[in-house]
Amino acid sequence: MGYGIPPGASQSLEALVAHHRTTTDVLIVGAGPVGLSAAAELRRHGVHCRLVDRLPARLPYAKAVGIQPRTLELWDRMGLVRAVLEAAVPLRGQLLYVDGREQDRIELTMPPEVPYGFAALPQYETERLLEEYVARMGTVVERGTELVSFTQDRDGVTARLRAPSGADEELRVPYLIGCDGAHSVVRKTLGLSYEGGAFQEEYMLGDVVADWDLPPGYGIRSSRRAADGSTGDVLVCIPLPGAGRYRMSMRLPAELAATPGAAPAAPDGVAHGPEAGRVPGLADLQAVVDRLAPRPARLSGLRWSSVFRISHRIVDGYGRGRVFVAGDAAHIHPPTGAQGMNTGVQDACNLAWKLALVVRREAGPELLATYDTERRPVGEEVVGRTVRHAVQGIEADPEDRRTVLLREAQLLVGYRGGPLSGAPYGPPEAPQPGDRAPDCAGLTTPIAAFPMRLLDVLRGRPGHVVLLYGSDGAELAGAAAAARAFGGLTAVVILAADADDSAGPAEPSVPVYRDAAGEFARLYLPGGATGFVVRPDGQLGARFPLVGTAAALSGLLSALSVRRDTGLRNPVVA
Repeated sequence: MGYGIPPGASQSLEALVAHHRTTTDVLIVGAGPVGLSAAAELRRHGVHCRLVDRLPARLPYAKAVGIQPRTLELWDRMGLVRAVLEAAVPLRGQLLYVDGREQDRIELTMPPEVPYGFAALPQYETERLLEEYVARMGTVVERGTELVSFTQDRDGVTARLRAPSGADEELRVPYLIGCDGAHSVVRKTLGLSYEGGAFQEEYMLGDVVADWDLPPGYGIRSSRRAADGSTGDVLVCIPLPGAGRYRMSMRLPAELAATPGAAPAAPDGVAHGPEAGRVPGLADLQAVVDRLAPRPARLSGLRWSSVFRISHRIVDGYGRGRVFVAGDAAHIHPPTGAQGMNTGVQDACNLAWKLALVVRREAGPELLATYDTERRPVGEEVVGRTVRHAVQGIEADPEDRRTVLLREAQLLVGYRGGPLSGAPYGPPEAPQPGDRAPDCAGLTTPIAAFPMRLLDVLRGRPGHVVLLYGSDGAELAGAAAAARAFGGLTAVVILAADADDSAGPAEPSVPVYRDAAGEFARLYLPGGATGFVVRPDGQLGARFPLVGTAAALSGLLSALSVRRDTGLRNPVVA
């Protein structure tokens, strides 16, 4: 299974693009990070899609900049992470100042078993990397193309698109995904509610270079207390690639503010994101920095600036029928903790593999209802938490700092007890169905002279992967045979550290790795011969004793509404 055009293929990229346009399975509206992630995952699963965006080009704004460790794990499995790591800068921590004095220093240090830390990358760079990725698989962003309207019936969706030339096109597709932002046409057409509110304050954003002596790689939050003890003024600076470059946000000074009490400048009443018209200058940003920065700083190199507002809203459903929403089209909230884009990317990855199974007729359409069941509670939690942190600060959370950090990294997102999570098995403290599948190091093979990570084993495998852990060769061979009998499930054997060298299936189709460092056993707590199913989105779908492999996988396919005689076929990108 390759990520791009198969070697030796005679088709040109243009021919592939033309082919996908005439065989579209899914129309994606909106080519931000969420829409691009949806397209990337669909293409990786062999689904043809079209990706349209009404804007003629990527916006040059560093809006969403924070990339969470969980998102990097997902991009690792896609094969995209190396490009991101080469373009991004590390976020090492946050320095908190109040009235000019340092109050706290939060180190963004992950446990050693977590493969990635926090990173920062301007949104336009994230979009560029994703756009290049999907282009290599034959899907190009159709810029300047607007979704005018759509209707759906029992068999599909009829969409009307308007091209840059002004010509209209009617497109018939099985499914549509709206990743078209806070003012989503898809959401409005579906009639989904978008309940919430807005913060009254207006803010300034600016992408600038700061000449100061603060340590690089740290976010800065500097505030002044009002007379009543509340936060009266605040400056937030997030590092960007480039020496001394930051994205700075601050409350808008009164002299630049809109008329007090004026209605939000948005036709649909959703006041969120940058506004057109008012553009603060470098002097406006410098004045706030002079007042709030913990160290003297001279600003320069202004790339862009804007005025923006913040709202918090969430839909009452992540889709209806054959049409779905993801990202800002489904939920918006304060940028605290850089949760928005990352939550949207996880929305896209959750939906894409399910859509792929249904499009390929390997699962029943009822599987798609689990997108809302799994993701809307996550969206509700993120909206509530970011609003709480925006008002009270991250210290408002009662949990210990490690738990707070893991949650901000989105490593605690899970679906335990959900319709796709199998029955618990093993110690309660062990990773259970619905939880994130932990990464681990120290996996070895007889050929490689270096240890590998579990993510290395999963990379390039788009479907469900069955991990079979144990030390008895006959037992492992029987479990692998049971997994292969279902078709399309990839079985991988993880030998216990003390297993005999001859243990494990002899068939070359079943890869075998040794848990030489014992990290898999430490993190997964198998407690004996145990099997695990890792879903395409990196969550655990099942955990079971090896002797019960056939029954567990039968239950998994039943939850996915997959017939045993059909199985899950390995997708091929074409």
